[in-house]
Amino acid sequence: MSDQSSPAALFCALDGRDAPTINALAENLHGAVDGLKLGLEFFCAHGPDAIRQVSARGVPIFLDLKLHDIPNTVAGAVRSVAPLAPHFLTVHASGGDAMLRAAVNAAGEEAHRLGLARMRLLAVTVLTSLDRDDLQAMGVDGSPSDQVMRLAELAHNAGIDGIVCSPHEIAEVRSVLGPDKDIVVPGIRPAGSAAGDQKRSATPADAVRAGATALVVGRPITQADDSAAAARLIKAEMADGQAD
Repeated sequence: MSDQSSPAALFCALDGRDAPTINALAENLHGAVDGLKLGLEFFCAHGPDAIRQVSARGVPIFLDLKLHDIPNTVAGAVRSVAPLAPHFLTVHASGGDAMLRAAVNAAGEEAHRLGLARMRLLAVTVLTSLDRDDLQAMGVDGSPSDQVMRLAELAHNAGIDGIVCSPHEIAEVRSVLGPDKDIVVPGIRPAGSAAGDQKRSATPADAVRAGATALVVGRPITQADDSAAAARLIKAEMADGQAD
Protein backbone atom coordinates (compact mmCIF):
# COMPACT_ATOMS: atom_id res chain seq x y z
CA MET A 1 0.00 0.00 0.00
CA SER A 2 1.01 3.59 -0.45
CA ASP A 3 1.78 5.80 2.51
CA GLN A 4 0.85 9.45 2.17
CA SER A 5 3.21 10.37 5.01
CA SER A 6 6.16 9.08 2.94
CA PRO A 7 7.81 11.31 0.35
CA ALA A 8 6.20 11.16 -3.07
CA ALA A 9 8.25 9.28 -5.66
CA LEU A 10 9.62 10.73 -8.90
CA PHE A 11 9.55 8.53 -12.00
CA CYS A 12 11.25 9.76 -15.14
CA ALA A 13 9.50 8.91 -18.38
CA LEU A 14 12.07 7.51 -20.80
CA ASP A 15 9.80 7.44 -23.81
CA GLY A 16 10.91 6.68 -27.35
CA ARG A 17 12.53 3.78 -29.16
CA ASP A 18 16.23 4.67 -29.15
CA ALA A 19 17.66 2.05 -26.79
CA PRO A 20 21.20 3.50 -26.49
CA THR A 21 19.84 6.94 -25.58
CA ILE A 22 17.40 5.52 -23.07
CA ASN A 23 20.07 3.36 -21.46
CA ALA A 24 22.41 6.34 -21.22
CA LEU A 25 19.69 8.42 -19.57
CA ALA A 26 18.90 5.59 -17.18
CA GLU A 27 22.55 5.42 -16.18
CA ASN A 28 22.80 9.19 -15.76
CA LEU A 29 19.64 9.37 -13.65
CA HIS A 30 20.67 6.63 -11.22
CA GLY A 31 20.23 8.05 -7.73
CA ALA A 32 18.50 11.22 -8.96
CA VAL A 33 15.04 9.67 -9.48
CA ASP A 34 13.02 7.00 -7.67
CA GLY A 35 12.15 5.01 -10.77
CA LEU A 36 11.97 4.94 -14.55
CA LYS A 37 8.88 4.77 -16.73
CA LEU A 38 9.23 2.78 -19.94
CA GLY A 39 6.39 2.99 -22.39
CA LEU A 40 4.70 1.19 -25.23
CA GLU A 41 6.94 2.53 -28.00
CA PHE A 42 10.12 1.28 -26.31
CA PHE A 43 8.56 -2.06 -25.39
CA CYS A 44 7.29 -2.68 -28.93
CA ALA A 45 10.63 -1.73 -30.48
CA HIS A 46 12.91 -3.73 -28.20
CA GLY A 47 10.89 -6.19 -26.14
CA PRO A 48 11.35 -7.67 -22.66
CA ASP A 49 15.13 -8.02 -22.88
CA ALA A 50 15.52 -4.25 -23.17
CA ILE A 51 13.34 -3.80 -20.09
CA ARG A 52 15.56 -6.22 -18.21
CA GLN A 53 18.65 -4.28 -19.29
CA VAL A 54 17.29 -1.05 -17.86
CA SER A 55 15.98 -2.65 -14.67
CA ALA A 56 19.37 -4.32 -14.07
CA ARG A 57 20.51 -0.96 -12.69
CA GLY A 58 18.40 -1.69 -9.64
CA VAL A 59 15.85 1.08 -10.13
CA PRO A 60 12.10 0.41 -9.94
CA ILE A 61 10.44 0.16 -13.35
CA PHE A 62 7.08 1.63 -14.26
CA LEU A 63 5.95 -0.37 -17.29
CA ASP A 64 3.43 1.88 -19.00
CA LEU A 65 1.70 -0.41 -21.49
CA LYS A 66 -1.88 0.82 -20.89
CA LEU A 67 -3.34 -2.62 -21.52
CA HIS A 68 -6.88 -2.57 -22.92
CA ASP A 69 -8.46 -5.68 -24.41
CA ILE A 70 -10.87 -8.47 -23.52
CA PRO A 71 -10.34 -9.86 -19.98
CA ASN A 72 -8.56 -13.08 -20.98
CA THR A 73 -6.12 -11.26 -23.23
CA VAL A 74 -5.26 -8.66 -20.60
CA ALA A 75 -4.81 -11.37 -17.96
CA GLY A 76 -2.45 -13.19 -20.31
CA ALA A 77 -0.49 -10.01 -20.98
CA VAL A 78 -0.15 -9.37 -17.24
CA ARG A 79 1.19 -12.90 -16.75
CA SER A 80 3.60 -12.41 -19.64
CA VAL A 81 5.23 -9.31 -18.16
CA ALA A 82 5.22 -10.54 -14.55
CA PRO A 83 8.75 -12.08 -14.85
CA LEU A 84 10.05 -8.56 -15.60
CA ALA A 85 8.98 -7.63 -12.04
CA PRO A 86 7.85 -4.08 -12.78
CA HIS A 87 6.91 -1.98 -9.80
CA PHE A 88 3.95 -0.49 -11.71
CA LEU A 89 2.00 -1.71 -14.73
CA THR A 90 -0.79 0.29 -16.34
CA VAL A 91 -4.13 -0.86 -17.67
CA HIS A 92 -6.98 1.27 -19.03
CA ALA A 93 -9.85 1.73 -16.58
CA SER A 94 -12.17 2.05 -19.58
CA GLY A 95 -11.61 -1.65 -20.24
CA GLY A 96 -14.32 -2.29 -17.66
CA ASP A 97 -14.83 -4.21 -14.42
CA ALA A 98 -14.25 -7.71 -15.76
CA MET A 99 -11.01 -6.73 -17.48
CA LEU A 100 -9.71 -4.95 -14.39
CA ARG A 101 -10.53 -7.86 -12.11
CA ALA A 102 -8.87 -10.29 -14.52
CA ALA A 103 -5.70 -8.17 -14.42
CA VAL A 104 -5.72 -8.04 -10.61
CA ASN A 105 -6.19 -11.80 -10.30
CA ALA A 106 -3.48 -12.56 -12.87
CA ALA A 107 -0.99 -10.26 -11.15
CA GLY A 108 -1.54 -11.95 -7.80
CA GLU A 109 -1.46 -15.50 -9.12
CA GLU A 110 1.66 -14.98 -11.20
CA ALA A 111 3.55 -13.24 -8.39
CA HIS A 112 2.78 -16.19 -6.13
CA ARG A 113 3.83 -18.70 -8.79
CA LEU A 114 7.13 -16.92 -9.48
CA GLY A 115 7.89 -15.98 -5.88
CA LEU A 116 8.09 -12.30 -6.77
CA ALA A 117 6.63 -9.19 -5.24
CA ARG A 118 3.30 -8.50 -6.90
CA MET A 119 3.40 -5.63 -9.38
CA ARG A 120 1.14 -2.72 -8.54
CA LEU A 121 -1.56 -2.22 -11.15
CA LEU A 122 -2.50 1.33 -12.07
CA ALA A 123 -5.67 2.19 -13.94
CA VAL A 124 -5.35 5.00 -16.48
CA THR A 125 -8.45 7.20 -16.40
CA VAL A 126 -8.37 10.10 -18.89
CA LEU A 127 -5.15 10.84 -20.75
CA THR A 128 -3.66 14.23 -19.88
CA SER A 129 -3.57 15.09 -23.58
CA LEU A 130 -7.40 15.11 -23.65
CA ASP A 131 -9.79 17.92 -22.76
CA ARG A 132 -13.58 18.31 -22.76
CA ASP A 133 -13.76 18.82 -26.54
CA ASP A 134 -11.78 15.63 -27.13
CA LEU A 135 -14.11 13.64 -24.88
CA GLN A 136 -17.20 15.04 -26.52
CA ALA A 137 -15.83 14.05 -29.92
CA MET A 138 -15.63 10.48 -28.57
CA GLY A 139 -19.21 10.57 -27.28
CA VAL A 140 -18.35 11.08 -23.60
CA ASP A 141 -20.55 13.63 -21.86
CA GLY A 142 -19.20 15.84 -19.11
CA SER A 143 -15.81 17.20 -18.19
CA PRO A 144 -12.56 15.25 -17.96
CA SER A 145 -12.93 15.39 -14.17
CA ASP A 146 -16.38 13.78 -14.37
CA GLN A 147 -15.03 10.93 -16.46
CA VAL A 148 -11.97 10.49 -14.25
CA MET A 149 -14.20 10.08 -11.20
CA ARG A 150 -16.43 7.51 -12.91
CA LEU A 151 -13.42 5.47 -13.98
CA ALA A 152 -11.59 5.86 -10.66
CA GLU A 153 -14.58 4.45 -8.77
CA LEU A 154 -14.87 1.57 -11.23
CA ALA A 155 -11.19 0.71 -10.87
CA HIS A 156 -11.24 1.06 -7.08
CA ASN A 157 -14.16 -1.36 -6.80
CA ALA A 158 -12.30 -3.85 -9.03
CA GLY A 159 -9.33 -3.92 -6.63
CA ILE A 160 -6.81 -1.91 -8.64
CA ASP A 161 -3.83 -0.64 -6.62
CA GLY A 162 -3.92 2.94 -7.86
CA ILE A 163 -5.04 5.46 -10.40
CA VAL A 164 -3.29 7.53 -13.04
CA CYS A 165 -4.92 10.94 -13.36
CA SER A 166 -4.03 14.54 -14.09
CA PRO A 167 -3.03 16.92 -11.28
CA HIS A 168 -6.45 18.55 -11.50
CA GLU A 169 -8.25 15.44 -10.25
CA ILE A 170 -5.97 14.35 -7.40
CA ALA A 171 -8.08 15.52 -4.47
CA GLU A 172 -11.32 14.12 -5.91
CA VAL A 173 -9.71 10.79 -6.73
CA ARG A 174 -8.26 10.53 -3.22
CA SER A 175 -11.77 10.94 -1.82
CA VAL A 176 -12.78 7.82 -3.77
CA LEU A 177 -9.67 5.72 -3.15
CA GLY A 178 -9.10 6.47 0.51
CA PRO A 179 -5.63 6.96 2.02
CA ASP A 180 -3.90 3.71 1.09
CA LYS A 181 -3.80 3.56 -2.70
CA ASP A 182 -1.46 5.15 -5.20
CA ILE A 183 -2.26 8.25 -7.19
CA VAL A 184 0.28 8.55 -9.97
CA VAL A 185 0.32 11.83 -11.84
CA PRO A 186 1.75 12.71 -15.26
CA GLY A 187 1.35 16.16 -16.79
CA ILE A 188 3.93 17.58 -14.39
CA ARG A 189 5.80 20.67 -15.47
CA PRO A 190 8.30 22.44 -13.18
CA ALA A 191 7.59 26.10 -12.50
CA GLY A 192 8.42 28.16 -15.58
CA SER A 193 8.55 25.28 -18.09
CA ALA A 194 6.37 24.84 -21.20
CA ALA A 195 3.24 22.70 -20.96
CA GLY A 196 3.89 21.00 -24.34
CA ASP A 197 1.05 18.62 -25.25
CA GLN A 198 -0.16 18.32 -21.67
CA LYS A 199 -3.50 20.12 -21.43
CA ARG A 200 -4.04 19.49 -17.71
CA SER A 201 -0.67 20.10 -16.05
CA ALA A 202 0.63 21.37 -12.70
CA THR A 203 3.88 21.98 -10.87
CA PRO A 204 5.51 19.24 -8.79
CA ALA A 205 4.83 21.08 -5.54
CA ASP A 206 1.15 21.56 -6.36
CA ALA A 207 0.68 17.89 -7.28
CA VAL A 208 2.34 16.62 -4.11
CA ARG A 209 0.44 19.14 -2.01
CA ALA A 210 -2.81 17.80 -3.46
CA GLY A 211 -1.97 14.22 -2.45
CA ALA A 212 -0.11 12.52 -5.31
CA THR A 213 2.05 9.57 -4.24
CA ALA A 214 4.17 9.50 -7.40
CA LEU A 215 4.88 11.96 -10.21
CA VAL A 216 5.88 11.16 -13.78
CA VAL A 217 8.11 13.69 -15.54
CA GLY A 218 9.60 13.28 -19.00
CA ARG A 219 10.88 16.07 -21.20
CA PRO A 220 11.74 18.59 -18.45
CA ILE A 221 14.29 15.98 -17.31
CA THR A 222 15.27 14.14 -20.47
CA GLN A 223 15.70 17.27 -22.61
CA ALA A 224 17.63 19.22 -19.98
CA ASP A 225 21.34 19.90 -20.48
CA ASP A 226 21.95 18.07 -17.19
CA SER A 227 19.15 15.55 -16.68
CA ALA A 228 20.25 14.47 -13.21
CA ALA A 229 20.43 18.08 -12.02
CA ALA A 230 16.97 18.76 -13.48
CA ALA A 231 15.59 15.73 -11.65
CA ARG A 232 17.07 16.90 -8.36
CA LEU A 233 15.47 20.32 -8.78
CA ILE A 234 12.11 18.64 -9.31
CA LYS A 235 12.67 16.53 -6.20
CA ALA A 236 13.34 19.75 -4.30
CA GLU A 237 10.06 21.21 -5.58
CA MET A 238 8.27 18.04 -4.49
CA ALA A 239 9.79 18.32 -1.03
CA ASP A 240 8.46 21.88 -0.78
CA GLY A 241 4.98 20.60 -1.55
CA GLN A 242 5.29 17.77 0.98
CA ALA A 243 6.36 20.22 3.70
CA ASP A 244 3.28 22.44 3.26
